[in-house]
Amino acid sequence: MSADQHHTCSCCAENLDGPPFSYGSPAPVGWKRRYALRRDSELTADQCMIKGQHFYVHGLIEIPVRDSEEMFSWGVWVSLSEPNFARMHDLWEDPEREQEPAYFGWLSTELPVYPESTLLLKTHVHTRAVGTRPLIKLEPTDHPLAVEQREGITVARVHELAALLMG
Repeated sequence: MSADQHHTCSCCAENLDGPPFSYGSPAPVGWKRRYALRRDSELTADQCMIKGQHFYVHGLIEIPVRDSEEMFSWGVWVSLSEPNFARMHDLWEDPEREQEPAYFGWLSTELPVYPESTLLLKTHVHTRAVGTRPLIKLEPTDHPLAVEQREGITVARVHELAALLMG
């Protein structure tokens, strides 16, 4: 995708120039449509429970774009322990939730643009203001996604990602 091409923002339907600076996954990797018929499973835009045993939250891996004022983000799902999921769920509309310590979780979204799987990377989920998706910070490793989050990317990399995902 070249910079002179346009895309439509999925949030506001506005036509924008250049590549998107955000991509996301509608569900964690383990979700199957048939689970929607089960009473012990639910998928919302923010949280997911599968068979009453697996718990997920939708958050953002934010990556600084060094030669731009914009931030690149991956909308991903992270599995949480049942107690942490319950705590996060209970505080979902509480303005004090920002004071919570980070929750440990496992990345549960496959990002196919990386040469190594992104599944089960260790993360820390940081709650933010009500109405703002949690910030997902990867544990510092040599995985390319963790390196990009730590060191940032360029606009050229944003274009490369767009070509890989939309091409």
